[in-house]
Amino acid sequence: MTPDHQTMKDEDILRLSLQSPAVFEVLVSRYQAAFLRKARTVLRNSEDSEDAVQETFTKIYLNAGRFQPQEGASFSSWGYKILLNTCYTLHQKRKKVSGKRVFLEDEIFYNLPGKENAGIEMELRDLAASLLSNLPKQMSRVLHLHFILGYKEQEIADMEGESLSAVKTRVFRAKQAMKKLYAVQHGE
Repeated sequence: MTPDHQTMKDEDILRLSLQSPAVFEVLVSRYQAAFLRKARTVLRNSEDSEDAVQETFTKIYLNAGRFQPQEGASFSSWGYKILLNTCYTLHQKRKKVSGKRVFLEDEIFYNLPGKENAGIEMELRDLAASLLSNLPKQMSRVLHLHFILGYKEQEIADMEGESLSAVKTRVFRAKQAMKKLYAVQHGE
């Protein structure tokens, strides 16, 4: 690692780290503290947050070859999406083990549509958390990735290592399962 690496763009560092893995440390030093702060706001647990950040950097490095710079998006937005997905997955695992009722964090909740009326805000939050937590893991994950985090179906297919048609089928089935679950819970 040279001082020149410190002035390089994140995207260039990521690309270079594929040939020189030690260079990846530049990205770790740039983002570790910020990622840790974000993970703590989502998970509200220091140990889980540290695990999520470590896993995030591992995923970023392992998927470095898949990163494609896009207009209006940067390495940091890609990295934060991976971090939030990792936090969500860890949160789901922790919730499953504890069996406690949980709420979606504000950042995730505020991405849900139709929350303008503050009076129904908590009800929507509880409903979304309840429905997602009662779906099978694969269904819950695909809905979270697609509707809450805003990934396109092709992006999910790439992340999950599945075909586009398989992801479209999972999204459709998950939406159907969520509708049925809602109907059962509300006597419709």
